[in-house]
Amino acid sequence: MQCRAPLLLWAMTLSLAMASGQDVPQKAVPEKLKLWNGRAPVGDGKFEEADARITVHKPEKPNGTAVVICPGGGYGGLVAGPEGHGIAAWLNRHGITGVVLEYRLPAGRSAVPLLDAQRAIRTVRANAKAWGIDPAKVGIMGFSAGGHLASTAGTHFDDGDPNADDPIGRAACRPDFMVLVYPVITMGEKTHGGSRTNLLGKNPDAKLIDLFSNEKQVTPKTPPAFLAHAKDDRVVVPDHSKAFYDALQMNKVPAKYLELASGGHGLNGYKGPMWDAWQEQSLVWLAEQKLIPAGAEKK
Repeated sequence: MQCRAPLLLWAMTLSLAMASGQDVPQKAVPEKLKLWNGRAPVGDGKFEEADARITVHKPEKPNGTAVVICPGGGYGGLVAGPEGHGIAAWLNRHGITGVVLEYRLPAGRSAVPLLDAQRAIRTVRANAKAWGIDPAKVGIMGFSAGGHLASTAGTHFDDGDPNADDPIGRAACRPDFMVLVYPVITMGEKTHGGSRTNLLGKNPDAKLIDLFSNEKQVTPKTPPAFLAHAKDDRVVVPDHSKAFYDALQMNKVPAKYLELASGGHGLNGYKGPMWDAWQEQSLVWLAEQKLIPAGAEKK
């Protein structure tokens, strides 16, 4: 009987609303889109018959800000539930459009995830008007290896091709901000071994390692960033976030680094006070940077 009570209450409320002629609120169904229409680039002018996908979660009352969400998984899988669609639901509660990116896994093809992330950002900008988004408030968020992808998108970008036949290709792929949670950043000495092997292959050369060590790729044009990392993370050590934060500071890019007291990698399974802390403080930071409207962080 306890399990049925909420359902019965909902049914009664629905019946009363319909009888009184009231509009019944409908939860928006997430929109799923393919990014490449089955012909995806792999770099060096080559293509494969494959695709990446985005799922667009629209809030009931959009405030104009959107975030492309990159789940983690060591570049060998995708934790698309808690680090993807769950994050989109949280963002929606604060008026932010959440766009979950299911990027292709690289298997040593280092350009593949970045091409997907860049395409996702361009797609959001190209659809900004239709989706109720400000094209100047399109950010990217990533967790673990997804944090590496997000920080790669934030340090490797272009302004789009104004002569492209494809309107999506004309849009810029620079994110307007980054939120990086226990991210992989470096491919150097302190890297996460599995992520590096999956992204760069077993024996990458020094130039490739440097290219994807994002602490070395920061410039004054790198977008603002919020970083959060637990002190006791042994899987991806907090030196990753510290190095990126230091590089941002050196280049005078607005940034905040939240060092969490505990939680390890994954912050106690995506729950508890450390998980709540990065969510609350990231929203405060976004409001301070005027990337979300004042008050959106308090909803």
